[in-house]
Amino acid sequence: MRLKDKVAIVSGGGSGIGKAAAIKLAKQGAKVCIFDIKQSRAEKAAEEIKAIGGDAFAKEVDIANPEMVESGVKEAAERWGRLDIVFANAGINGTVSPIEDLSPNDWDETLTTNLKGTFLLTKYSIPFLKKNGGSIIITSSVNGNRIFSNIGMSAYSSSKAGQVAFMKMAALELSTYKIRVNAICPGAIDTNIDQNTWPSENLEKVKIPVEFPKGDQPLEGKPGTSEQVADLVLFLSSDDSSHISGTAIFIDGAESLIRG
Repeated sequence: MRLKDKVAIVSGGGSGIGKAAAIKLAKQGAKVCIFDIKQSRAEKAAEEIKAIGGDAFAKEVDIANPEMVESGVKEAAERWGRLDIVFANAGINGTVSPIEDLSPNDWDETLTTNLKGTFLLTKYSIPFLKKNGGSIIITSSVNGNRIFSNIGMSAYSSSKAGQVAFMKMAALELSTYKIRVNAICPGAIDTNIDQNTWPSENLEKVKIPVEFPKGDQPLEGKPGTSEQVADLVLFLSSDDSSHISGTAIFIDGAESLIRG
């Protein structure tokens, strides 16, 4: 599974799943450009990679900003002369609210960050990926694809369903360039995404009680880890998954089979 001489971009790479994936890719020999909306987080992750002998650099990028995404992709590809792996991971939970109380601006913020951000990173990576082929991995979710019981997350779930549809369209369109496109759909993972979650005070009025007396994590009895998800990203980045494209892979310890 060695990725020697491969070049990867990881968005949202300063923490959580993105950081874990960036480190695993680097350990297998990939050169990694870390995009994050916070430069300090991106730099810290890059320094951790350098400390283990890897090659990485940090780039402050708001994934919803076309100019920043285009510039960041170009810089990464030109720095190392190629681009092989794109992990479109950056995203937010956004505002959790009843639909009737959800503002158009809150809806737009979630859809723009999660769905438009995925489109932008894919779009600007294609000219570089076309040269040698490669792999695009998109972080979607069980929400919007198997689970619809998280009341108040209509914007988030819509963005995550949209990512899977976009992935399938892109997988077919880009197949002639030997570019594979897949999505991962994590369930509950121990990350800091709650920092980008804004619950509405009115949420209680639409909540529907859903109880799992013995828990909703049947495989391990607890949420998954960023490292477990990173293992899947590593597999989809490598030639070991050379015949896999257009696929949404659920990584949730069977959680969504209970909650769907």
